[in-house]
Amino acid sequence: MDTALLLGVEGIKKTILHGGTGTLPDFITGSRVTFHFRTMKCDEERTVIDDSRQAGRPMHIIIGNMFKLEAWEILLTSMRLNEVAEFWCDTIHTGVYPILSRSLRQMAEGKDPTEWHVHTCGLANMFAYHTLGYEDLDELQKEPQPLIFVIELLQVEAPSEYQRETWNLSNQEKRRAAPILHGEGNRLFKLGRYQEASAKYQEAVVCLRNLQAKEKPWEAPWLQLERLVSTLVLNYCQCLLKAEEYYEVLEHAGDVLRHHPGVAKAYYVRARAHAAVWNEAEARADLAKVLELEPSMRKAVNRELALLETRAREKREEERRRCRDMLR
Repeated sequence: MDTALLLGVEGIKKTILHGGTGTLPDFITGSRVTFHFRTMKCDEERTVIDDSRQAGRPMHIIIGNMFKLEAWEILLTSMRLNEVAEFWCDTIHTGVYPILSRSLRQMAEGKDPTEWHVHTCGLANMFAYHTLGYEDLDELQKEPQPLIFVIELLQVEAPSEYQRETWNLSNQEKRRAAPILHGEGNRLFKLGRYQEASAKYQEAVVCLRNLQAKEKPWEAPWLQLERLVSTLVLNYCQCLLKAEEYYEVLEHAGDVLRHHPGVAKAYYVRARAHAAVWNEAEARADLAKVLELEPSMRKAVNRELALLETRAREKREEERRRCRDMLR
């Protein structure tokens, strides 16, 4: 094994366990680097904290994309393809590892740590609840320590060689992507492909929420993005109505109205969900609010009121039949 201190990088030591092939890859900005890793403590047992092979899938990062653990970019760009190396990293490089590990574990458990309707980041959640949800990570957070990373470099792809995920886009790319995703969602909705449309709306919301996080709340740029987000959320709710996910519609539309009580479309969407779950009084109240805010929607409101009346009449008739059957 060949041990060497990475030149110009304090607090990192590298040991090559298995030599790689070819020359050093061209790690240009935007390249996607795919690798397996194992994270261990520096104790006698070399206690394993995380292992991507056990999780069942490799990790990847985008070069130059301000990854949470900046040291990993330093480690990876010192490697050749198929190389396996062990890196000892001092505490100055490992302080944020518990937060990264939390996200990786949630993904391995089938959860989405960046779920589109959650507005707070992992760091904010940590301060809010004083825990990362895992005892070993809480311990590591309280008492930062050096860590060992064993990494196998699997693949390096140039920006043009792969389809970039929304969260990997630059701010400028997100601004361009959001209206395109919005339009694609509308097109899919008109074709009756509601699940696909829903995914496009969610992607667009992720783009806008990420941009919004960089603006000052309630100032003009933030508010402009907020209006776009609200429109996308309500479009997403239309997809949920088609999927008969009525209670989720009530939750999302209600959230929009708590922050923006003057949005007529939100009342209209919520009214349809209320009607579907037999909340007749709530549905009528929301439809009345729609007319108050947007009289031009009278035709649509009248149509929903007629449907509501029909359903109510059918329900009353069904209850009468049930009572007659009980008395026989």
